[in-house]
Amino acid sequence: MSLHLDPRQRAMLQEMGVRLWWPGTAAQALPPSSRGEPPQAASTAPTQTIPAAQTPHKTPQAMRPAPATRPPPPVSGPTPAARVLHPPRTLFTGADPQHTPAGLGAGWLLVAEGTADADPFAGEAGRLLDNMLRALQLHRHPRVFLCTLSTPHGPPTNAAPTAEVLAHALGTVQPSVLLLMGRAAAQTVLGRSEPLGQLRGQPHTVSNVPTVITYDAPYLLRAPQAKPAAWADLCLARSLAHSAPPDS
Repeated sequence: MSLHLDPRQRAMLQEMGVRLWWPGTAAQALPPSSRGEPPQAASTAPTQTIPAAQTPHKTPQAMRPAPATRPPPPVSGPTPAARVLHPPRTLFTGADPQHTPAGLGAGWLLVAEGTADADPFAGEAGRLLDNMLRALQLHRHPRVFLCTLSTPHGPPTNAAPTAEVLAHALGTVQPSVLLLMGRAAAQTVLGRSEPLGQLRGQPHTVSNVPTVITYDAPYLLRAPQAKPAAWADLCLARSLAHSAPPDS
């Protein structure tokens, strides 16, 4: 089937870069350059021409299938910076060792996300964390420590590996129980990728230290319905601290 195009339509298609081909006598209406025939005027400069006998067998440019293109290789962006675990710091420096309630164990070590130099009890999440620890009477315990876990957003730092910092903290504090608050803490310390709901509610062990996983304060602010489960985790941690040997 041939296209019946007037000269104006053909000119528009040629301006768009679409070359049209007609079989038989229709090709005679094309200019000599379109039929692949040499022009009538002689040219002194050598030119490369396609013989007229080969022109009907040449595939038109507009009808050629587009060459297969390979998808570009994935661009490797910067990998997320590794989390940094900061050395432990005391949370309740004013607690009197002589008035520490019984059953809290020799000491507690907490791991939670935050900023290294920021006040852990600042803001709404900080106040909730303070209330959680006070509910266990830990504000009266002088050996409650926090290791802050942060993710640097700048160039790589020279911070020590998290495993090394944690091992040093456990050796220095010698806690009766290790409390991991939030998914980031569980992933970093335990190397577990399961949802937090599957990891909490049961005791774990890190370097022979009883370990409990629970929700962190920011999450509890977003999901207050999880507060009863968090309280159950804190009670589990207290029972493990109470049953831990004195020299743990």
